[in-house]
Amino acid sequence: MTSNKKLRPIMFVGTGSDVGKSIVNAAFCRIFKNDGYSPAPFKAQNMSLNSYPTPDGLEIGRAQAVQAEACKIPCQVEMNPVLLKPTSNQQSQVVLNGKPVGNQSAKEYFMKDNKQALFQEAVQSYETLAAKYNPMVIEGAGSISEMNLWKKDIVNMRMAMATQSATFLIADIDRGGVFASVYGSIALLPEEQRKLIKGIVINKFRGDISLFEDGKKILEDLTGVPVVAVIPYYTDIYIEDEDSVVLDKKHGTITDNQVNIAVVQLKHLSNFTDFNVLERTPDVNLFYTRNGEDIENADIVIIPGSKNTIADLHYLKQNGLAQSIIRAHKNGKSVYGICGGYQIMGESIEDPDQVEGEIPYIAGLGLLPTQTVLTQEKTTEQRTFSFRNSSVECKGYEIHMGTTTTANNQPVCTTSTGEADGYFLNDKTWGSYMHGIFDNPTIINEILEIIGAEKTAIEDMDSFKDQQYDKLAEHVRNCTDMDYVYRVLQE
Repeated sequence: MTSNKKLRPIMFVGTGSDVGKSIVNAAFCRIFKNDGYSPAPFKAQNMSLNSYPTPDGLEIGRAQAVQAEACKIPCQVEMNPVLLKPTSNQQSQVVLNGKPVGNQSAKEYFMKDNKQALFQEAVQSYETLAAKYNPMVIEGAGSISEMNLWKKDIVNMRMAMATQSATFLIADIDRGGVFASVYGSIALLPEEQRKLIKGIVINKFRGDISLFEDGKKILEDLTGVPVVAVIPYYTDIYIEDEDSVVLDKKHGTITDNQVNIAVVQLKHLSNFTDFNVLERTPDVNLFYTRNGEDIENADIVIIPGSKNTIADLHYLKQNGLAQSIIRAHKNGKSVYGICGGYQIMGESIEDPDQVEGEIPYIAGLGLLPTQTVLTQEKTTEQRTFSFRNSSVECKGYEIHMGTTTTANNQPVCTTSTGEADGYFLNDKTWGSYMHGIFDNPTIINEILEIIGAEKTAIEDMDSFKDQQYDKLAEHVRNCTDMDYVYRVLQE
């Protein structure tokens, strides 16, 4: 049953990065959906190495694809019209309306005409969605208090003003400084923007929430804005993390009595969500590492995707990790490569058009008899495929620049359209362009069986994820003044 009542757009902004905007946004997407509305997510500009292809082959930030999933609708490019994918400390690939339009330094990107053209693109995308969905659930980026960037902002309060969204400020109490960050974030805003802040959300609260009643009153007295939610910290709900900032919390080492899976932590690691299902598989200890000894002692080594494959391969060689991976392979350990990791496992990578930088050629690890040539054309496709000789239909997606060839046709996957993907050397050594390959239980169970471990993968991942969105929605609903939220959305 769909509600016909038109709601004002709602927007979630933050006191800083990694305060939980994406997750709270996803929670409200599912809350509105469960309440009979037809919500859709929107984020004008995303900076992330975690991306996803829309059904029509355009690229957006993974967080908006997750939020669309929470809304039970297909993702589309208008949900994230501007995506920045860092290629180095100072440069990013700019993806506009789902297609790369070149690399720019931070200075080039932020200093050009206050980004007026990009802002208009973002507003147009928003209006396309708003004509179809109700309510729009908008996400900001980073902190709203970066005063030096206000004139160039296209994603925070400038977008809140353009859409006249009921805006809620999220703060992470777990990191400390919540009073200063909330008060300062609101106090610094110009008056016309401050009026749009309708509520404060305190996120990641540990312990007895009743002990924060005085804290709520203090914040409300300081800011004149109500605290509408104090969301408890949780560890039992599975929702994909937004970005690689969380990888610092996922470092680990070898443990006893578990299957140890080492993901090599590349400097430009992309799409780390490829390993979320493996990470949550029972009896599996998946960790990210730059420790050569742990790589050699792991049962399975995975080389992940990379936004700058040549630079990351050069890094592996400089730091001895390349030799650790090779030794692990020689000692009979499983070594798998995904996308950039697949390219790294081959004999060579060429970059004749300097797509990634100034290095035109680099020798690979030599674990697979493949050669890669980087190209300016980008492949972005959702895929259904079969893995090896299995008849089970699997799902994944491709996002890469470059083609990989070999003299021997031994694919890992065959797509539903008959295309070959990857190279299969043996059960313990293969590489594939297929992101999300380890979201498929048949593949997880196969790599576990090969090393003598029990099958433990979650069999119906789609159903499991849907249950988790409902669980998250109820977790947030139960600690939020939803009557107030609906009142301000009907003003």
